[in-house]
Amino acid sequence: MSGAPAFLSEEEVYSRLDYDGCIAAMREAMAALSRDVREQPLRQIAQLGSGRMFGLMPGLLPEASEFGAKLVSVFPDPAAPGRSAHRGVVVLFDGENGEVTCVADAGAVTHIRTGCASAAATDALARPEANALAIFGCGAQARSHLQAITRVRQIERIGIWGRSRDAADRLAREASAELGTEVRAWDDPAALAAQADIICTVTSAAEPILKGEWVRPGSHVNAVGSSFAGPREIDGALVAASRYFVDYRRSALAAAAEFLAAKAEGLVGDDHIAGEIGEVLTGRLEGRRSDEDITVYKSLGHIAQDLAAVRYALSNTQPRDCQ
Repeated sequence: MSGAPAFLSEEEVYSRLDYDGCIAAMREAMAALSRDVREQPLRQIAQLGSGRMFGLMPGLLPEASEFGAKLVSVFPDPAAPGRSAHRGVVVLFDGENGEVTCVADAGAVTHIRTGCASAAATDALARPEANALAIFGCGAQARSHLQAITRVRQIERIGIWGRSRDAADRLAREASAELGTEVRAWDDPAALAAQADIICTVTSAAEPILKGEWVRPGSHVNAVGSSFAGPREIDGALVAASRYFVDYRRSALAAAAEFLAAKAEGLVGDDHIAGEIGEVLTGRLEGRRSDEDITVYKSLGHIAQDLAAVRYALSNTQPRDCQ
């Protein structure tokens, strides 16, 4: 090995991975993923019992001579009942010589790149004039999505719903101060959804917390919280009513819980997946076709996103103060 690999701690990832730069990196990564003709491996998840999981996500960074993997544990967070803590590493390899170039904290990478990937999808699919944002969830991804989505649309109204009103109130206060925009906590998820242009579901819910009957025509939904077959955040009616996009088709057919449930219910078939978000970003596929379309971006997360985020963080020579 010509030299020791770089190591990016949690603090260093947060200092180097700014939202605007990461959103651009996600656009490039997802477009490249959809252009690439090679088949990417599917993630592997080992259930450890008691809500604990171990995940392995190997893959290639398309159009760059790099590859790698994310190894992450997902364990219930004792400090935040009902939520999970993600711990692990993203390992980036050089495709020319096979050397490890970087090992980065996976929790911090996942925190930022997930919201940034949703922002890239929102920019491609939401109506240009969309200005009302609803966040379902109060955890780390709620915060990431607030920061990221407000960078791609002129958001004037923000509402938060969570199963804990205290947590929703706390996040609303903190987000109002950070964003300089009034953020309100809502008690009624149906009422919140009905007035939103953009909805992000970022929860650990096992059963749907967003129903199709609540979502008005013209809305865009980022369904983010469920990352494997089983738990669902949105119901089959919303899946069926939507123009439905995914990050990677093979992954969605294997693990997009809401889509698989709607398929099992006879509401949709495999052809209901309109395409990958990368195909929209490259112009190969039409995204929103009218102002009345309900668009859904199903975010399972893909290793290309993690590798692109680490690659960008390594190249960022002007880190800022840690968040």
